Amino acid sequence: MKKSSFIKTGAVALAACALSAGATAASWPERPITLVVPFTPGGTTDMVARPLAQLLGDELGQSVIVDNRAGAGGTLGAGYAARAKPDGYTIFMSTIAHTIAPAIYKHLPYNFEKDFEPITVVASVPNILIVNKKLPVNSVQQLIDYAKKNPGQVNFGSAGIGSTEDMAGELFKSMTKTDLVHVPYKGGAPMMTDLISGQIQMAIETSGSAAAQIKAGTVHPLAVSTKTRSKFFPDLPTIDASGVPGYDFQTWYGILVPAGTPTAVRDKIYEATVKALKDPKLVKVFDTLGADPGGMKPAEFKTFIVDQTKKWGEIAKAVNMQKN
Repeated sequence: MKKSSFIKTGAVALAACALSAGATAASWPERPITLVVPFTPGGTTDMVARPLAQLLGDELGQSVIVDNRAGAGGTLGAGYAARAKPDGYTIFMSTIAHTIAPAIYKHLPYNFEKDFEPITVVASVPNILIVNKKLPVNSVQQLIDYAKKNPGQVNFGSAGIGSTEDMAGELFKSMTKTDLVHVPYKGGAPMMTDLISGQIQMAIETSGSAAAQIKAGTVHPLAVSTKTRSKFFPDLPTIDASGVPGYDFQTWYGILVPAGTPTAVRDKIYEATVKALKDPKLVKVFDTLGADPGGMKPAEFKTFIVDQTKKWGEIAKAVNMQKN
């Protein structure tokens, strides 16, 4: 066959592929979509994901099924989603934990910046420093004093090594120079159960998970983790203003898709998500979680991820967080 024939054949093939991809994007979605949540049911990530999934399904005309794949601080679910076929039928619910993980784990089964395409930030929430009700403290300073008088006797829980609660706790431990003991769990829900029962003494938990327990009176809140007070918890001081100057931590949640997902499909997911975030029903749910709705554009989210990865990598190194 002549060289010109090869070129012509290749051009035809590429055109056919382009037409096929365009047709796929135009008809997407034709079946249910899976939203992978890398933490257990009942935690804040799950509580953000489920109402969003319902509204995304309404917008896209197909069911969006939540698939909880917990473990290793959210990295097991991330690895699963990264390996999924990039056709738009797998969406991943990420958190700040996934920009922390590269500094914590020596060997991740994915590259967060390269194996995913960012869609948007869904919500951001403050964390809340909460303690078991039997712990004899009523302020952050009293907690610090108690921990220093009882080194190694105050355990703080998290949803796993490298999770938001882990980083928030390690940052608090480092800045207060206290001997706190980290106890990792497979998710926020089992951690909260042990905090209430007294198996652990404290947590700097996301507001979505902590809010219901604070309202029920099963835990004692001391402060919020953000630099400024939260409009959802106006009576709580900040950790920064309570004896730990400079402390600032905020948890965010975002959705991504596997790298290679067609641009037109990504655009549809983004548009549907932005509409869902403005829905009064979702805004009401987010209010109960102390969450501010997101909506960041994909390009902005991509830059945000790069910046967050660098920031938390530097902090993780500074506080000597464990790598596995």
